Formats: sequence, C-alpha cells, structure tokens
Amino acid sequence: MVVKPVVGHWMLTIGAMTFGIVVVGGMTRLTESGLSIVEWNLIKGMKPPRSQAEWEEEFEKYKQFPEYKVLNHRMTLEEFKRIFYYEWSHRMLGRAIGAAFILPGLFFAARGMLSKNIARRSLVIGSLIGFQGVLGWYMVKSGLDEQLMESGATPRVSQYRLAAHLGSAFLIYTGALMTGLKILTDNKVSQGAYESLAAAINNPALKRFKGAAHGIVALVFITAVSGAFVAGLDAGLIYNEFPTMGGRLVPPVNELFDDHFLKKGDHPTIGLWRNMFDNQVTVQFNHRVLATTTFTAVSALFLYSRGLPLPPHIRLGVNALMGVACCQVGLGIATLLYMVPVSLGTAHQAGSLTLLTAALYLMHSLKKVPVLKKIPLK
Repeated sequence: MVVKPVVGHWMLTIGAMTFGIVVVGGMTRLTESGLSIVEWNLIKGMKPPRSQAEWEEEFEKYKQFPEYKVLNHRMTLEEFKRIFYYEWSHRMLGRAIGAAFILPGLFFAARGMLSKNIARRSLVIGSLIGFQGVLGWYMVKSGLDEQLMESGATPRVSQYRLAAHLGSAFLIYTGALMTGLKILTDNKVSQGAYESLAAAINNPALKRFKGAAHGIVALVFITAVSGAFVAGLDAGLIYNEFPTMGGRLVPPVNELFDDHFLKKGDHPTIGLWRNMFDNQVTVQFNHRVLATTTFTAVSALFLYSRGLPLPPHIRLGVNALMGVACCQVGLGIATLLYMVPVSLGTAHQAGSLTLLTAALYLMHSLKKVPVLKKIPLK
C-alpha cells in the first residue's frame, strides 16, 4: 500500500510545528519565563488572565515560589505579564501540536489511509507528543521545589529534565520529518520518478558515505542535547571567549573536575560524572568539544563527497549540510562572545534543529531506492 501524499504533508506540518515550539521554548528559557505559570491545567490553562484581578491573582501564585523570592522579588506586574505570555505561548503551541496530530490522525486512520508501517510510526510519534507534555510539566516542577530555597541553589529547572525535554522534542521532529519524507518519496518511487536515479543512489561505492551520514545525525543530536545542559546551568555566561577558556584551550583540571561535586562517601567515578553534567566549566567544555567534533566530521564528509558520483539532489544535501554547519558554528561563537543575548541564543537553538534537518535530509536521500512498477494509490 502506498500512502497518499496528504498524509506525508500532515507529518511535515507536525514537524514544522515542532520546529516552531523548539524555537519558542528556547526564547522562553532565555527570557527566564518558564517558571511564570506555576500550575498545569490542560483546559483551564488555555485562557490567560484578562482582568486586573485575574492578573493579580496569577502574580500572587508566582510570588509563592523560589524564583520570585530569590531572583525576582522586585518584579512588577507588567514585567510578570511579559514572562507569563512567553510560557503561555509555549504551552498553547504544545496544545496546538497535540490537536493537529490527533484530529487528522484519527481521520486518516478511520478512512484506512495509513499503512501498517505508517500507523505504527504515527502511534510512536503520538505517544512521544503526549509524553512530551508530561515531561514538560515534570521539568517545570523541578524549578518550583521549595528545597531550592533551603539549599541556596539558583531557582531554575533541572538541567537533566531540560535536556530530556529538548531531546524528546528533537525525537518528535525527527520522527515526523522522516515519516513525511518517506511517504512523499514512496509515492514518487511508485510513479517511477526515481528510476533514472536508482542506479546512482544504490551505487555500492556510496556505502561508506551512507554510514558516515548516519554518524553525522547522531553527532548533531548529541551536541544539541549537550547544549541543553549548557542552557540549564547558564554555562554560556562563563568563559565568554573562543577558542580558548581563560587563555587556554583546555581549562585547568581542578576546574574541570572540581571536588566540590564529589559528596562524602562517593566513589571518585561518581564525582567524575557529576562534573560532566553539573559543573558549568565541564559542561561548556564538553559542548565545545562536541561542536568542534561535529563540525570537523561534517567538513570531512563534505570533502569526501567531492570525489563521489553523487546525484544532484544528494550533492545539494551535502552542500546544504556544510553551509548550515558553518552558520551554526558562527552563531555558537557569537552567542558565547556576547554572553547569550536572547536573539543569538534563540537563533543558535534554531540553528541546531536546522542542522539536524540538513543531516536527516541527507540521510534520507541516501536510502536505497527499490525499482518498482507503478502502484495505484489506494
């Protein structure tokens, strides 16, 4: 069964909306707005405060939690409204994605327009979307914990939960994008559109290149998730220079592996892992190393591709990947040098997903093309 293109377009729309919510989520984090709404209500939460009394009531709720007491105790109601709307917009976009997935999905399923493979994929993506909503609130709750007041820690969400939240969004985006592209490509293949390209795409000489393209996708994903730890710990606000850190390529060992993160009775290995994910210096250094490794790998793939017999659309994919990687590196360095302004930080987060898009497109375009006869649409 060849699934109709409309289903593919639906999946790509879900992907585009997910891209949008990742960008809005980045703005919400950078403006420190994520803890402005201190409760979760799927239906009631859709309506923002309208009257002065409603706004004051919402503001009073916010005042009961650590972020206001420690960081924002001088905040005015007008300032609160600004951060409230960032978080409210983020949640509303999440609801919109859920509706945009469920309603058409039920229609397509009822009409028998989903093959078994696409139905399974849709179920996984839908489950991830539902899980993402729960994970988002679980993340917010970590920043509302009263123990933050007792421990003297900066009131912010757990970097572990933030990384999981971002990683989950990237998985939803990846699933929707790849499913949409598969459906549209399968349609073209069924109509014989790839017959002239099949031999070039299926060329055994591209086997190693295809494997490398898969590796690039993994590197981009891991680097993006490491960026969530940088954001969660505000690690971009230290060592605002590049390529050095304090005048050195590698910061002092006692900063990378600070005994402060080793609790009494812990095995040294535990302290090592705590530094990897809790230490601002180590987290930023890790992100630099991963970003540099990713850029080097993309550059090597680009140079390697020069000597391969690639079809035009695959050549375009390689060139796009290289171009986006250069832009992303530039954005990352600028974001660091200028101490993470909202505009650059948001662009850098959008750039990470754009880079993943380019890597996924290249990986998809390299998939083996079956030579089939035309199959009528069901």
